Amino acid sequence: MTREFDLAVSLAGGVADRGGAWTFVQGFAAHWGEALRNGDGWTEADLAAAEERLGVRLPAALREAYLLFGRRRDLTSNHDELLGPADLYVDDAGEALVFRHENQGAASWGLLIEELREDDPAVFVRLDLADKSAERWEGWTERLSLCFVEIVLSEAVQADGATCDFLDPDADSGRLLEEACVQLPFPACPLGDEEGAARWFLGQDVLLRDDGMTILARGRTPEDLDRLRELIPGDWLNSY
Repeated sequence: MTREFDLAVSLAGGVADRGGAWTFVQGFAAHWGEALRNGDGWTEADLAAAEERLGVRLPAALREAYLLFGRRRDLTSNHDELLGPADLYVDDAGEALVFRHENQGAASWGLLIEELREDDPAVFVRLDLADKSAERWEGWTERLSLCFVEIVLSEAVQADGATCDFLDPDADSGRLLEEACVQLPFPACPLGDEEGAARWFLGQDVLLRDDGMTILARGRTPEDLDRLRELIPGDWLNSY
């Protein structure tokens, strides 16, 4: 990329529509990690085999994401897991096509079977509960492309290495976060849960997620992360 990547501006475009989502992913990968290259996505043959096995046509947004960056685990699977085409499956009740798992099996994300004909269908989440009769598919994002933006952001702040850390916040952490960083525009996940949704912030070359229990941070460099720790002091897991 020949010009500087503006995360906030690009994210606004990524939230707006499907094309913007893929532009955001490409820019984010290039500026905050490694640029996308040929071979980072699954092939048409991989997707065709999945469709034949499942007996469904995959939505356009799912195909586009898989073809563009579906094999880039650093973008999709540092913590939770994006399933590959061969691992996609329909849940036991026949309600949804499952494409993502929480890392300890506590939740799954899927697309309702009745909405697979849509180009960019809504995404639903189902928690793994002790009372199986209480499990329900509930709204996560209004569009699959928006979910992929959330996936890339969430997996970025949960990568291994010296550029990531998380904080068990104290009474001052939230205030310091708001003073030191700018909140990014991102719709609530789960859908409609404004109070319970994670908040996203951007500092000086540091991306942060405040989920109410922890603050996760990803710097472009270890030095960027060190600077953030000085602005928001506390019990950072990886600080020495």
